[in-house]
Amino acid sequence: MPRIDSFLWSVRLFKTRSKASDACKKNRVRLNGVEVKPAKEIKKGDSILIRKSGIKFEYEVLEVLSKRIGPKLVPEYIKETTSIEEKEKLKLQQLAQKTYRDKGAGRPTKKDRRDLEDFL
Repeated sequence: MPRIDSFLWSVRLFKTRSKASDACKKNRVRLNGVEVKPAKEIKKGDSILIRKSGIKFEYEVLEVLSKRIGPKLVPEYIKETTSIEEKEKLKLQQLAQKTYRDKGAGRPTKKDRRDLEDFL
C-alpha cells in the first residue's frame, strides 16, 4: 500500500512529493478525519481532507497507486467531494487576487499599501 504523501503527489494534488510531505507534517492533511504523518498508508475508500490557503478540499480514494499518472487519468483514482461553499470561497479568493494587482505589475507601492489599509 502506498504512503499518503506519495499518493497525493501521484494524483497531482501537490507539485512535488516533498510538498505533500510538508503538508502532512504541518497537519494540513487529514485521512478519515484524523491528522496523519507522511508515512501513513492509504486504502481504497478512504476520505482525504486537504487545507490549502484557508480552503478545505475533500477527496475520496477510488483506487490506490504509487506511480505518478497523467492528468487525464486522475478521475479514475480520486473523486473530488469538496462542498459548494468551499468552491465559492476559492472563486472569491481568486477573483480578489486578480482585481487587486495585475499580473506583472510588480511590487505594490507605498500608496497602494495605504489605499489598501484605508479600504480595510
